Amino acid sequence: MQFDSIAPVAILLIGMFDSPFVRRVAVSMKLLGFAFEHANWSVGKDHARIRSYSALGRVPTLVLEDGEVLTESATILDHLDSVVGPERALVPAKGIPRRQVLQLMALAIGAAEKGRELINERIVRPPEKRHQPWEERCRSQMHGALGEIERRHGQRPGKWLAGEHLTQADITLTCVWACLREAVALEDAPYPSLTALAARCEALPQFEATRMPWFAAKI
Repeated sequence: MQFDSIAPVAILLIGMFDSPFVRRVAVSMKLLGFAFEHANWSVGKDHARIRSYSALGRVPTLVLEDGEVLTESATILDHLDSVVGPERALVPAKGIPRRQVLQLMALAIGAAEKGRELINERIVRPPEKRHQPWEERCRSQMHGALGEIERRHGQRPGKWLAGEHLTQADITLTCVWACLREAVALEDAPYPSLTALAARCEALPQFEATRMPWFAAKI
């Protein structure tokens, strides 16, 4: 895979890299050779600034060279793949390979969303109002999704989740993994294959350049 720069004019990525959704966009842009500026803005204290670009007020938000604004990481990643073309795209263009990568991504994002529910329960709600059955359900769903990815990865040869090359499935899982380990104290032991995969990805310069500790106080 070639990582030559294809974007001579920087575009703007808004959001903090401790978000797995923002980080997976940043890693993908670096891998694909997109030049970009980074606005390290929090959805808490910088909400008004984010809203000045995106009515939704969520991150990631990507401002293109012509001023068009894209929101939601899935939309942004699809745009990046469409620009670089099917030979370099991080999600295969068609067939079984595409379906496999998309399903693995869906599982990883599902785990991230359930982790986010756990974070909100702990941070937003006072202890006496936290709903333990709901937390247990979210944690069970989070582990269910990660366990399914672990099972699939453990059953196939090769060092990547799908195919012979790094794909968006590997990027997304690694960004989610890093967040969950810090934010909800996810343990490595039940997931040896995913632990090894995440370590392999985190050693790449594109991941190192976007690593940021999870910062609960921003909420």
